[in-house]
Amino acid sequence: MYRYEQANPFKRFVRLSAGWKPMSLFYARTLHHIDRLVYRATHQRATLSGWIAGLPVVNLTTTGAKSGLLRTLPLLAIPKDDGFVVIASNYGQRRHPAWYHNLKANPRATARFEGATREMVARELDGDERDRWYRRGIEIYPGWVNYRDRTAGVRRIPVLELRPAD
Repeated sequence: MYRYEQANPFKRFVRLSAGWKPMSLFYARTLHHIDRLVYRATHQRATLSGWIAGLPVVNLTTTGAKSGLLRTLPLLAIPKDDGFVVIASNYGQRRHPAWYHNLKANPRATARFEGATREMVARELDGDERDRWYRRGIEIYPGWVNYRDRTAGVRRIPVLELRPAD
């Protein structure tokens, strides 16, 4: 459904360009702010990332690892059965994203996707399962190849499953 080769040429270009270092640095500093504004303006129905790149975006609310405050951030997600897989690439930067640390400290989160809000629990994937979902992510968003290459030797990009809370 969200595969790269099924996207139109413009959306494929946007997905590819986001992997280029200058663009990923720009997006890392700006896109989440723009996505939040669009999300509010559309009454929680859409994000700019979802529109222009045709990507599945989940608005994930985590509890701050240090502050204890709720933090909501739009993230590229891979839909999976009744949950999602998210990749903590942080646009190929040297450090893990804050939301990853938040989920490690408190794995319970709220996910809003396509108008539905659900309580979720995060679990970090490892081994073959992690590798399989990272490859699946690349089928949707090839920028993750560049991010993996940029972080090689610095950090291993975490892959997390979000499944419904009991």
